[in-house]
Amino acid sequence: MIRHRRLALIDMGTNTFHLMIVELPEARHPEPVVLLRTKVGVRLGEDGISKGEISPEAYARALHTLAAFQEEIELHQVTEVRATATSAVRNASNGPALARDIFEQTGIRVEIIPGAREAELICQGVRQAVPLGLEPHLIMDIGGGSVEFIVANQETIFWKQSFEIGAQRLLDRFYKHDPLTTDDLHELQQYLAQKLAALTAAVQHFRPSALVGASGTFDTLGDLQAARDGQERGPNPPPETPISLDSFYQSYHQILHSTHDQRVAMPGMTPMRADMIVVACVLIDFVLKTYDFLHIRASAYALKEGLLQEMLTQ
Repeated sequence: MIRHRRLALIDMGTNTFHLMIVELPEARHPEPVVLLRTKVGVRLGEDGISKGEISPEAYARALHTLAAFQEEIELHQVTEVRATATSAVRNASNGPALARDIFEQTGIRVEIIPGAREAELICQGVRQAVPLGLEPHLIMDIGGGSVEFIVANQETIFWKQSFEIGAQRLLDRFYKHDPLTTDDLHELQQYLAQKLAALTAAVQHFRPSALVGASGTFDTLGDLQAARDGQERGPNPPPETPISLDSFYQSYHQILHSTHDQRVAMPGMTPMRADMIVVACVLIDFVLKTYDFLHIRASAYALKEGLLQEMLTQ
């Protein structure tokens, strides 16, 4: 009996855990075939990320989710598993203990990756979805714990940095009122200007031509845009979704001036993201205005697709 080479890729993000199961290229199909894509809102950073730990409730959710992933892995007869953990685990005092418990309970070995490695994998993934060509682009991935910025074209990474200013951290620090007050907003904008000084210098030096957004917030902005246009994107959006400035600011102003319940009720909103999207959109607004970008190219691919691409080319 021929055993097909099947790969499970797990991305343990601060908000969401992703599992992708792929059958690798073989004679029957020269391209990888995705057998399963699933994601779970684990909220690993909730009630703990700003204290440098994973809370007991979040810890339990992580173990439960990895046990469920392991069931899918066995069901699909996976031959190889690659699991990565990012900001919430890498900066938590009990992050190594969580990785150890996951291995003991499921047999899944988790690699806790540094921010620079995370940025490289995100760039690899984005390149599979968004043709960057020869012009430098600014790639932006807003996680719950960290935000990765990469200046790259299709061939070269010119600059990359991971900033520990993810949406859960910003939420913990600046989300004092719902909706945010003018003072809350101003304080957050000042903080971003200070924290992103290195990015400002990189943008001035490399002059990227466009902004490429990856991961959750940009997925939701694409869903909000589609809902406004009377469309349903479904669980598998196209690799690239253009988001105009006008579309972004329609979403942003609605998000900024609404309460939690009003945001949850918006067509296209992911309920788990209804609070984090407020501070994430303030960050996107800051980047658009500070660096004069005229539109957003949203990528449906990020870290796990980058990991897949790396394995296919090794």
